[in-house]
Amino acid sequence: MRGVKWLGMLAALGWPILVFVLHDRLGSWPLLVMGVGLLAWRVPQARRLAFGVAALLLAAGIMGHAELGMRAYPVAVNAIMLAIFLASLFQGMPIVERLARLREPDLTAAGVRYTRRVTWAWCGFFIINGTIATWTVFHTDLAVWTLYNGVISYGLIGLMFGSEWLLRQRLRRSLT
Repeated sequence: MRGVKWLGMLAALGWPILVFVLHDRLGSWPLLVMGVGLLAWRVPQARRLAFGVAALLLAAGIMGHAELGMRAYPVAVNAIMLAIFLASLFQGMPIVERLARLREPDLTAAGVRYTRRVTWAWCGFFIINGTIATWTVFHTDLAVWTLYNGVISYGLIGLMFGSEWLLRQRLRRSLT
């Protein structure tokens, strides 16, 4: 079972690459069905939302736009992540604060404010990244779509994580 979980995670992360490699062999429909399955399985925190978005992608395929539905997977992931992060700002504890409390259960008031701002920053990231991913769905060929969604966007996520980590270290040093 653990191997299936890891395989699914790799397939979800490598979705654009999988599409690029397999599209000529399999076509849009089988890949759309795979993507819908991955989307519904991948996001347990927002299972209902993920199923709804997966149904929309499948509907695009049924209406004759299987490639559009297949390519919209990264857009859907960004939209779901935006919804999760945004909802966490208004219901309960923000996502970034939950993560921070795993390392520092007694987070200071300044730490709580900081994690809230970081959660807002991630919301901005998902809006920008999702917008660019949407543009690649409608205005680029499969190679450019794959490059952005399978390489560049992951680089930007890494840059966001790295920048935030550096900023956090700097802020900590200035407070001590």
